[in-house]
Amino acid sequence: METLQKDVLAILEADSRIPAARLAAMLGISEEQAKAEVRKLEEQGVIVKYTAIVNSDDLDENKVEALIEVKVTPQRGAGFDAIAGEIAAHAEVKNLYLMSGGYDLAVIVEGNSLKSVSRFVSERISTYDTVLSTATHFILKKYKVEGALMKKNEEGRLSVQP
Repeated sequence: METLQKDVLAILEADSRIPAARLAAMLGISEEQAKAEVRKLEEQGVIVKYTAIVNSDDLDENKVEALIEVKVTPQRGAGFDAIAGEIAAHAEVKNLYLMSGGYDLAVIVEGNSLKSVSRFVSERISTYDTVLSTATHFILKKYKVEGALMKKNEEGRLSVQP
């Protein structure tokens, strides 16, 4: 990957809403070149999605998130990819990672209640033939998300600080 592309990615990772003109000025290139580099990274699949970090503690929603450790038996010819693809297809799954260490997959899921997440694990994830075991950890409080600190403001509520 070119140095310019690495620089574009570093800036966009810090602020994906940065205007093309400002991106160009920071990189010392034309605005059209900046747009072209971003477009190229999108077309190559390097940039997959732009997203906002939402502080769910400030919303009136009762969403529950959990990290599920999953031990699996890799499949012949597909390794971990086949089961990961099946698990990733569920709408409840927000993130899915292949891990080293004591378990194989780390699955971040979201549900409307502790019970709905528990049911998802017991009725969906644990039912796959290749799943050996699961361990569910409910996320109680977020301190830092995608590099952004969640801090208390003057009213004592949490807010996102870049």
